[in-house]
Amino acid sequence: MPAEKHTYIQIHPADNVLVALTNLSAGTPINFGGHTFTLHTPVEAKHKFTIAALEPEAPIHMYGVLVGKACEHIPQGTALTVNNIKHASDDFKLGSRKTNWVVPAAADAYRDKTFMGFHRADGSVGTANYWLVIPLVFCENRNINVLKEALSAKLGFAKPRGYESEVDNLVEMYRSGKTAADILQADLQLSPEAQTTKKLFENIDGIKFLNHDMGCGGTRTDSDSLCGLLAGYITHPNVAGATVLSLGCQHAQAGILQTEIQKRDPNFSKPLVMLEQQKIGTESKLLHEALKQTFAGLMEANQQQRQPAPLSKLCIGLECGGSDGFSGISANPALGYLSDILVGLGGNVILAEFPELCGVEQEMSDRCADEAEALKFMDLMRTYNARAEADGSGFYANPSPGNIRDGLITDAIKSAGAAKKGGTSPVTDVLDYPEKVTKPGLNLLCTPGSDVESTTAEVASGANVVLFTTGLGTPTGNPIAPVIKIATNTAVFNKMPDILDLNCGTIIEGEETIAQSATRMLDYVIEVASGLKQPKAVILGQDDFIPWKRGVSL
Repeated sequence: MPAEKHTYIQIHPADNVLVALTNLSAGTPINFGGHTFTLHTPVEAKHKFTIAALEPEAPIHMYGVLVGKACEHIPQGTALTVNNIKHASDDFKLGSRKTNWVVPAAADAYRDKTFMGFHRADGSVGTANYWLVIPLVFCENRNINVLKEALSAKLGFAKPRGYESEVDNLVEMYRSGKTAADILQADLQLSPEAQTTKKLFENIDGIKFLNHDMGCGGTRTDSDSLCGLLAGYITHPNVAGATVLSLGCQHAQAGILQTEIQKRDPNFSKPLVMLEQQKIGTESKLLHEALKQTFAGLMEANQQQRQPAPLSKLCIGLECGGSDGFSGISANPALGYLSDILVGLGGNVILAEFPELCGVEQEMSDRCADEAEALKFMDLMRTYNARAEADGSGFYANPSPGNIRDGLITDAIKSAGAAKKGGTSPVTDVLDYPEKVTKPGLNLLCTPGSDVESTTAEVASGANVVLFTTGLGTPTGNPIAPVIKIATNTAVFNKMPDILDLNCGTIIEGEETIAQSATRMLDYVIEVASGLKQPKAVILGQDDFIPWKRGVSL
């Protein structure tokens, strides 16, 4: 049965604030806990208000954890703002293991289901089949772009947008004597997309070109991490093979990349083209060799075809960006329920964005399967936050202006809701960036909260699908893994249908339960993993790729 619709809710019995599900005006009667009081101030949807009056330094609890403290006297029924509360979170320490959990009953319906994927020699299964062209250092970005211009359109992988004809119209208006005011008032309609060239290699989803600004000039730690990240992409199940261009003198050496590849796949056998410009000589020789060897590799990669695979071969990255006050009560818990289903089936899920686990460290460390992993998680959290604070911007500074505007006014409030994506299963492994997932179950991966850096890292660690919740809307995608965008509220889903795939606002409106939303989402994941549907980020060619420099990025 659908959930009942309410205008405000208490998320956890220990919470001393309520969340408005619709805009509430001052004077609105609130019936809670057998008592009635009226709102002292208006409260916008997604924002929180006090159940009882709070004095300065009084703790504020949401999701059953400390998320802030009062800065001043806050009357009963008052909206929480950045002016009357401040970030606060509980300390954490090594506790006892709390790894008991129950696999959702809904998992039974998926035990015999499969998706159609690309089976790799290492036993992994891809949800897509891409060829990569990668620079080991930013000096090769121009050569990468030349290869992109030469290959993409001719092989049928370019994505024409249709905007060129709009520019033609603007040029014609200018030539005909139209003024700037005329142009600004013109109603330009996007022309139908030009006919795309038929793909030459039918079993290849595309060639992806991963430009970046790293590889030399920074710290050796950053260049080594870059090699690990790139190795994660080259060995990824969604990748059939790769072309790598190196200058030769940079920190990120080809030998380091080869070592990182061997760490992740000791029996690596995919076609791999490695070319060094300072050895080959002229740009022309380099590019001619790259074109020939890449084309030969594409011919080999095209032999791969989709075959049935169990859902245990899915590795789902859990991500959120442009979060709002509904994220933690609609889309994120739905992802958590889906995560528990997949873990119950033997699959993998990755929960990252460590700045957005601030305040829930005790719960997450207690859920670690053994003490060694719990200690590793706590150490990563403390070290990361200390680095941030040393630069004057601790985890407390994570919420963006958009987060704050839509109800996430402290990092702990944001984190408590973000952690819901990880469900309730035990943490089987804790990974530092850019380590690879090797154990089934829930994996914690140290990344920034920054959407693209975190998504880039999750995919490098093995995510072959990414589920991305958003309350404000974001076009974020990834070059090789389908990123499925899930709205936390119906308003943003209706406003931005060109970049959002699924809507969990139905939970807020009482039309659907969290479990129903999760299984609807999982059914969509299976279709995407099988190549039957394309998320909007894939259709738009939203190939966001940003390696993390291990300095401070929240």
